[in-house]
Amino acid sequence: MTTENAVEASGLIKRFGANTAVDGIDLTVEQGQVFGVLGPNGAGKTTTIRMLATLLPIDGGRARILGHDVARDPHAVRGLIGLTGQYASVDEELTARENLTIFGRLLGLSGRAATARANVLLEQFALTEAATRPLRQFSGGMRRRLDLAASLIAQPPLIFLDEPTTGLDPRTRGQMWDTIRDLVRGGSTILLTTQYLDEADQLADRIAVIDHGRKVAEGTPDDLKSSVGSASLSLRLTDASRLPDAALLVERQLGVAPALTPEASRLVAPLASTGRTVDVLTGLRDAGIDVAEVAVHKPSLDEVFLALTADPTPAAASDEAAPVMEPAR
Repeated sequence: MTTENAVEASGLIKRFGANTAVDGIDLTVEQGQVFGVLGPNGAGKTTTIRMLATLLPIDGGRARILGHDVARDPHAVRGLIGLTGQYASVDEELTARENLTIFGRLLGLSGRAATARANVLLEQFALTEAATRPLRQFSGGMRRRLDLAASLIAQPPLIFLDEPTTGLDPRTRGQMWDTIRDLVRGGSTILLTTQYLDEADQLADRIAVIDHGRKVAEGTPDDLKSSVGSASLSLRLTDASRLPDAALLVERQLGVAPALTPEASRLVAPLASTGRTVDVLTGLRDAGIDVAEVAVHKPSLDEVFLALTADPTPAAASDEAAPVMEPAR
């Protein structure tokens, strides 16, 4: 591994006729990260991945993969990356082992080495028992795992995952998440596009939000959540008659008047720092005000997405055909 960033892109542009699908995007992905790219359908996520993976020519700007210029040295770049797209690239008429062995041979491995590598990956992705079954008998989750395994035959240091869990059930999505975490622990860098907000929240060290081909925000999940507003403190009292006293105390502690819901014995106040929760609870205890329930609600990535993106562009406006982004569940 070098000291170069895994991805350095500056001012990336891609046009399809009169439409500019990617309009000046900058990305920097450090080695060892999971970097997430969020955006509405047609925002330019897949187009950006395809340019970085040398599958589409770059119309403007520059990109480097582990120090190699994507436009000037595409052959070297292809040797450093693995790519799993939105749809499986494997052959349904072949078995899992045959698929992986063929990919290994195409990548220049000897027959023996290709078979050995296929067996290692089948075990890694819990597919050994199904290794001799044709893929037409595989579930969607098994196909996605095999597709990811195929992208790892050459053990690339950088892996592009374009909507890797689209259409999978929650259990299989969780298994894929575990696999992605294992890859990072093993030294890989992941650039991930996803339609699932909770997926980015769970996996990504940093997230870029793009809309209409432009990057509109970037940061850690917590940074992005903080950018759309503060957390809130919700308290439910044992005795509703103490709400006025509790409201005065909370206002003194937090500097803002809480919203009251007397019929539910509840008050809610903006919370600039979650550390102030202890101060409020200590003050209520000292005043003899009993609290039946307390909760701190932080902004979610759903709120980030809604705040930062406008109405999505039609899918036909670019080459992307991913499903419309769904909220976290």
